[in-house]
Amino acid sequence: MKKILTIFIALIVFVLPFSACKKNNKNLTTIELNEVTHSVFYAPLYIAIENGYFSEEKLQVNLTNGGGADNSMTAVLSKTADIGLMGPETVIYVYNQNKVDYPKVFGQLTQKDGSFLVSRISEPNFDWNNLKGKEILAGRLGGVPAMTFEYILNNLNMKNNLDFTLNFDVQFNLMTSAFVSGTADYCTVFEPTASEYEKEGKWHIVASVGEQGGEIPYTSFIALSSFIKENPNTIKAFLRALKKAHEYLATHTEKEVAESIVKQFPSTSIASIETSIKSYKKIDAWKTDLKATESSFTKLQDIMQNAGELEKRVDFNKIVDNTFAQEIFG
Repeated sequence: MKKILTIFIALIVFVLPFSACKKNNKNLTTIELNEVTHSVFYAPLYIAIENGYFSEEKLQVNLTNGGGADNSMTAVLSKTADIGLMGPETVIYVYNQNKVDYPKVFGQLTQKDGSFLVSRISEPNFDWNNLKGKEILAGRLGGVPAMTFEYILNNLNMKNNLDFTLNFDVQFNLMTSAFVSGTADYCTVFEPTASEYEKEGKWHIVASVGEQGGEIPYTSFIALSSFIKENPNTIKAFLRALKKAHEYLATHTEKEVAESIVKQFPSTSIASIETSIKSYKKIDAWKTDLKATESSFTKLQDIMQNAGELEKRVDFNKIVDNTFAQEIFG
């Protein structure tokens, strides 16, 4: 990922278009938002879209799927996206490339790993030591999913390529199909796919990665420093819509939440989405005030360092701007 971003930064000055943020014919400010993947893990975002909270704030959010953090960061750097929803490790990578107009985190959506470990066989008494001698699909090299997973196993006194093998060769958005096709012994999968495929008998969910890994700034809203500086009212409106979404999430049943976002998952049943919401509530997956904490970013850099992917530690205040989240959420 670092190599991809380094090459992109070297070329980007030749291709930068103007920012996509503009008024449309309904007098709404259009926001181009690129998400790293599409999952119930990001339920507050979809609640804000489907319940019209962005529209109430005079915003129109056009959502695209990056299919990986490197692609989402590329969209932000090229200004084809105004905002990216991705792992904040990408911000650290870019900052360490000494780019002048570098991206910053202005809101943290999730605070746990949202993936679930799936196995080809039923393991009702699963133990993490079951992974010894096994091959696991847990994400791309340098991405938060893979680094977090390796960190968890290292803390359980297991080492990659010694006690287990992490397969980094499959693109993030292709891991599920690769696993179903026979690659590896275990795979990490997000909801609703994890529950849907389990019902279809394609695998068995054996553990929550987030529950085992604890708090980490897993996915954040990210924008270029220049965009944040030039569009403060847009950033605040964006966060106000998400505040409404979190209030809805806290005051409605899982089924009601599922019904409100089912259009985002047209091939998934309401029952499956409801199950997914319950799973994420159980592990306290969402950061309800969207304010990033220095302690969690310290842990993130520990995780990156453990994976051998951190060239230089970065000052929290250089890459995180909590100003707007503090104003909106208090």
